Amino acid sequence: MKLLSIIVPCYNAESFMERCVNSLILGGDEIEVILVNDGSTDKTKQIIDWYVKKFPQIVVAIHQKNGGHGAAINSGLREVTAEYVKVVDSDDWLDVEALHQILNFLRGNLATKQSIDMIISNYIYDKQGSKHKKVINYPKIPKDQVLSWDDLHFSVGQYLLMHSVIYRTDILKNDAKLKLPQHSFYVDNIYVFEPLVYVKKMYYLDLDLYHYFIGREDQSVNEKVMIKKIDQQLAVNRQLVNFYTENVDFDTAVGKYMGRYVEIITTISSIILLKENTMNSLQRKKDLWDFIEQQDELLYRKMRRRVFGIGVNLTGKIGRKTAVIAYHMVQKVYGFN
Repeated sequence: MKLLSIIVPCYNAESFMERCVNSLILGGDEIEVILVNDGSTDKTKQIIDWYVKKFPQIVVAIHQKNGGHGAAINSGLREVTAEYVKVVDSDDWLDVEALHQILNFLRGNLATKQSIDMIISNYIYDKQGSKHKKVINYPKIPKDQVLSWDDLHFSVGQYLLMHSVIYRTDILKNDAKLKLPQHSFYVDNIYVFEPLVYVKKMYYLDLDLYHYFIGREDQSVNEKVMIKKIDQQLAVNRQLVNFYTENVDFDTAVGKYMGRYVEIITTISSIILLKENTMNSLQRKKDLWDFIEQQDELLYRKMRRRVFGIGVNLTGKIGRKTAVIAYHMVQKVYGFN
């Protein structure tokens, strides 16, 4: 029986995917590694086929036309057979010792039938060329106990990324019926966000599991790339707002967290538009906030009154410069790209 399915979207990943896959297969036969070749034009397909031949009890291959990160995750989800599922990008990797501790927990969880919906663990910003590796943990969340949303507390500006969560498969496939947009970056935010309304029981394992590699110039989180792909960031941002408006009660504990999630993603969108600093980008920032007000006036008012909402809406050149400087200060604290 497979405890954990790991979906790995792969696009032209021949130069770095082996580090990723090698770390996963060391989990052994309780792991299912689903490698999704998303229309690669390099040797990614051949590498995946080699792993399937070498480790047929662990590795599953999917070859498809290019559809983007979301399409690759969608395809992987259809093939998942394990009780729990995680997504690992092909340029990232998992700590092997922490992975085995996760498997030990899942084995015990299934034996006691606790049906934990979401497992939270730490991730590491593994920045290229940097000796200092920033570990992102959650010191305000109680460890090693079953949690409800009332138990979850986060530091300012902190939220759950794809790197920090493992979902019970049924939450994604049957409850959320998750289907991500094709040909779009930044859909990992949707992957984390939309299933949260169905999550009732959580567990925090204080383990440094996920190595999040950053520093390549072509990465989607590179600021220059984000400016070029701001349309996709804004589309995801709007989808989160729409989902929140239609499905979430702000007065619940999960609703308050999801409202702050929308706030953080909107802050990121706003900062990227401020950094672009053209008349068009400034208008698009205004349009984004106007859209939120039209969709959910209560959410808008709460966001505008909080520190991020105030910061990104400071007026004039000095106000915009102040917001970007503050962003760079946070960037140094958390170590993100």
